[in-house]
Amino acid sequence: MIVGAAVLLTGAVAYRVFAGTSPATNSSATLLASTAGQARGETVDGISCQTSEQVVYHIHAELMVFVAGESRVIPEGIGIVGCFYWLHSHTRDGIIHIESPVDRIYSLGNYFDIWKQPLSTTQVGPATGAVNAYVNGVRFSGDPRSIPLTPHAIIQLNVGSEVPAHTFTFPPGL
Repeated sequence: MIVGAAVLLTGAVAYRVFAGTSPATNSSATLLASTAGQARGETVDGISCQTSEQVVYHIHAELMVFVAGESRVIPEGIGIVGCFYWLHSHTRDGIIHIESPVDRIYSLGNYFDIWKQPLSTTQVGPATGAVNAYVNGVRFSGDPRSIPLTPHAIIQLNVGSEVPAHTFTFPPGL
């Protein structure tokens, strides 16, 4: 457990986990779902898969998922299949890379569509139950598919039980 406070550094907020363990730092957590069935290069929700990463619009968001109170790992390689979708993950830390040739706000639903995993108020990937969400520590009351992927958004989805909002420290340079 890391204990800390939000700190303002050169205009960006650094976040630290206040309680519990984030899926991004818990090496013993179970994988939420594999990437085996993900999109394989076809356009998804108007999002292309290209041979190189795009950088006109380049931001990052964090996704944490808890099922019955236990953290789940978001796999590396979502959206990387011999080409790069504009929304993808390089590592198992929950960081979503948004690297697009256009300045556009994408949604968490777009990311799950590329991953080909269900996302609704009753399901996150294979996990079913009541879903509640937090964005930047604030309870989100809408459909989790509509959560916007904004710069340094910290998104937490809880399935089946309430887990207090966690925070996250983005690595330097992201």
